[in-house]
Amino acid sequence: MAMKTKHTVISCQDLSIGYHSKKKTTLIAKDISFSIAEGTLVAMVGSNGIGKSTLIKTLTAMLPAISGSIQIKGKETTAYSTLERSSKLSVVLTEAPASKNLSVIELVSLGRQPHTNWMGTLSRQDKDKIHEALNDTDLTALAHRNCFELSDGQLQRAYIARALAQDTPLIILDEPTTHLDLYHRASIVKLLKKLTEEKNKTIVYSTHEIDLAIQISDKMLVMTPNQIAFDTPCNLIEQGAFDILFPNEIVVFDKKTGRFSVT
Repeated sequence: MAMKTKHTVISCQDLSIGYHSKKKTTLIAKDISFSIAEGTLVAMVGSNGIGKSTLIKTLTAMLPAISGSIQIKGKETTAYSTLERSSKLSVVLTEAPASKNLSVIELVSLGRQPHTNWMGTLSRQDKDKIHEALNDTDLTALAHRNCFELSDGQLQRAYIARALAQDTPLIILDEPTTHLDLYHRASIVKLLKKLTEEKNKTIVYSTHEIDLAIQISDKMLVMTPNQIAFDTPCNLIEQGAFDILFPNEIVVFDKKTGRFSVT
């Protein structure tokens, strides 16, 4: 039986990222090229200040690229209207406290905004997508709980559920495991992996949990000052991509175990 062809969901070519101001352009990273197929979990890793958040903001069209190309579903991101883009891409960023005043189901329902009519009325299909998202993230029992009553792990799942309810092929998350303990960090990453396998979502997330990302992710984007490497975790280990991630007088990477240790 022939394997089903996996279509490319997002790709970059010779991308340079940074910030424009009236006086100058600040370059954060350059020579970023990759292609990610449907049903793939990609972890973005690198030291603090290397440009992970800047790259996420550029991929999601919150920041303009300095140069290069970003395509989602074969079309330049800049060619999409805001509404069109919201049907292709959902984003999970660090949330403002105001969202915690909503109930879980109200928060998740916000994911349907791109699909509702001008009055914001939820159709039967909208409600089905909301309940499917709650079920997929194991939040059905907490649907009417206020978000401020949730643990950090439960709240993070609620934000992921909102992105799921939006029903886009691509989900991008900025450090979804921040402030979580080891169990809940692993739980969130395993949830993301499940969504790629069972829902065929393409998911890109930034993280400091490099050991965990190596174990679970299909591909990784490793950002260092001198190069951007994109490949499977095994290939990146062989290429020595993790050896130069941090100054080795403090931490070193063990290729045999796939883990970092303090020197």
